Amino acid sequence: MKLVNINSLAETLDTINEAFFHGHQLSKAQREEAAIWIASRRGKPGSYASMFAPTDRDFKKGVKVFTGEAVRSNAATGHILGEEACRALILLNVSDAAVKDALNRANLGMLKRLKEYETQWKVHGTYCCGICSASYWRNIVVGGLDKNEQRLAAGMKKLKSYRLGNGQWRRFPFFYTLLALNEIELKSAIAEMRYAAPVCERYLKRTRSGNKYSQRRRDLAERILARC
Repeated sequence: MKLVNINSLAETLDTINEAFFHGHQLSKAQREEAAIWIASRRGKPGSYASMFAPTDRDFKKGVKVFTGEAVRSNAATGHILGEEACRALILLNVSDAAVKDALNRANLGMLKRLKEYETQWKVHGTYCCGICSASYWRNIVVGGLDKNEQRLAAGMKKLKSYRLGNGQWRRFPFFYTLLALNEIELKSAIAEMRYAAPVCERYLKRTRSGNKYSQRRRDLAERILARC
């Protein structure tokens, strides 16, 4: 499996996320090649908060998150791919000094943005919009940034406040939000999954496997229901 597409950070991350989502084993060579290439994108033009820059193709063509929802602006593209790239580097777990330095610098860059709006006693459970918040949670849940449990607990409280009453949330994309929730062990996250469970059940009944996004959504819906 070729992980790196040098023309697209988005496609590289999508392939890496696919491997981890399905539990595929990656060789040391695969992990190192991917991590070193992602690290080389740190701080380049187009990066958000000194994280990892999308390519020109990503900006021109537009990107989708792993579950298929479209990212609507260049700023969100930079932020979401930056968070996802941090997450990927943590999961790839490569012992390379340049990779570790890039990840540390990216982490500090995003923390600087967060701390512009935080105090010593209050962390932000969300960031910007719903889709950006889900990418932020996906980075936090694997150990990115800091104050992980506090940030996630605050995020779950905020997510609950956006319930529409029909199993979905205002502002938050349904499946990408579930993708983040599926890895969060807090009781409040399980409560949100239970809230969304009826929508997952209906989706499985009416939607067959089609493109990669519909198949991922079906797999995710099954995992959410198993946790409920």
